[in-house]
Amino acid sequence: MGKEIWKAGNFVYPVPAVLVSCQDREGKKNLFTAAWTGTVCTNPPMAYISVRPERYSYRMIRETGAFVINLTTEAMARAVDFCGVKSGRDLDKWKETGLTAGTASVVEAPVVLESPVNVECAVTEVLELGSHHMFLALVKAIQVEDGLMDEKGRFCFEQAKPLAYSHGAYCGLTEAIGSFGYSIRKNSTKAKKKQKKSLRKRG
Repeated sequence: MGKEIWKAGNFVYPVPAVLVSCQDREGKKNLFTAAWTGTVCTNPPMAYISVRPERYSYRMIRETGAFVINLTTEAMARAVDFCGVKSGRDLDKWKETGLTAGTASVVEAPVVLESPVNVECAVTEVLELGSHHMFLALVKAIQVEDGLMDEKGRFCFEQAKPLAYSHGAYCGLTEAIGSFGYSIRKNSTKAKKKQKKSLRKRG
């Protein structure tokens, strides 16, 4: 199997398709879609988003130093796409998508109530990298949908059918193949059989 050599670019896929919510100092709220986001540190817990300076929400985040990363689901896909192609300068995205703005527990930014996970972030540093500026932030609080907790207290995010983005397309995530560390557990043979069975079902 051969390889083609492409010019340098962003091609780390899939990535989360999240809605970032924020507000200005007067309390005007907005939200936008972001794929350049992720975890950067465990202790202290930190995350980032990368935003073009010309985006409407950029000034809001610089003003307040706060934003919320709202994880999304397959059911939210149309709203996620809409918030990525329309600007808050021109219309009220909350009204147009039917999404509901809730109150963050710590930071000065709204949360999306329809999202199963809201990650409240406080900006610590802005790295002006080029086309995008990276907002590094401390995670100050996380809100999770209690209906996704099982009887053992485990958060079952897969039940929400999380949404991802891959090379121009929104994608659902397939069923879990294994949990962290399953490859070295004593029952790893059982897990491998389950994986093979799942692959056969998918053709």
